[in-house]
Amino acid sequence: MTREVVSGRGFDHLIFRRPALPAGADHPAGIHVYLEGDGRPWETRHRVSIDPTPSNPLALKLMVRDPAPVVYVGRPCYQGFAYAEGCRPELWTHDRYGSEVVESMVSAIEHALPPSERPPITLIGYSGGGVLTMLIAERFEGVERVITVAANLDIDAWADHHGYNRLAGSLNPTRQGPLDPRIRQIHLFGDRDRQVPPWTIERFRAVNPDATFKSIPGFDHRCCWIEQWPKIIGETLQPSPR
Repeated sequence: MTREVVSGRGFDHLIFRRPALPAGADHPAGIHVYLEGDGRPWETRHRVSIDPTPSNPLALKLMVRDPAPVVYVGRPCYQGFAYAEGCRPELWTHDRYGSEVVESMVSAIEHALPPSERPPITLIGYSGGGVLTMLIAERFEGVERVITVAANLDIDAWADHHGYNRLAGSLNPTRQGPLDPRIRQIHLFGDRDRQVPPWTIERFRAVNPDATFKSIPGFDHRCCWIEQWPKIIGETLQPSPR
């Protein structure tokens, strides 16, 4: 894997990239762009973290197990940039899915991908990274597929369930209307997930009736995505029956 820093819109982003795994790996044409979860935005319920970077980056570990050409794009102010110019706690708390974050992510992905002959793009987001994939997909040309993993796709229902204040500075995918039907949506969640219970995305499902939703028995918010990812991603990328 190679490690780089690319510019977004007002922020720097850490990225990791890797070409396809050696010959023999079975993967479709295209590039997979991975987005990480929210990490640790709060130290406690009333104290904001000074650095939201996750200590156990699940999306990065999923990327490592994906045989396709892959790029991992970090979020603004994560991975060592919490004290960079323009960074402030709102960007990993109440505004974590806001326009400022989304626009910088779009720009960072643009800079991270080949400038010409760009292959089809699959956006893959874990947890809060899945929220961002939905918000980015409409704003980025060339996206053919969105895959979310344990994502809080209705951020209002999710906040209400946990008794959190709603994320006033963020965009809610459920309130953005349906995604362009030309972009295939696949949403994966565990039937034992207590962080994002499946019922919290019911309104999102109603807004996006053409999307595919798959509940995986025995999985929760973290288990057992990493261990089973090669099988899951292989099955998920099979052609749509529609």
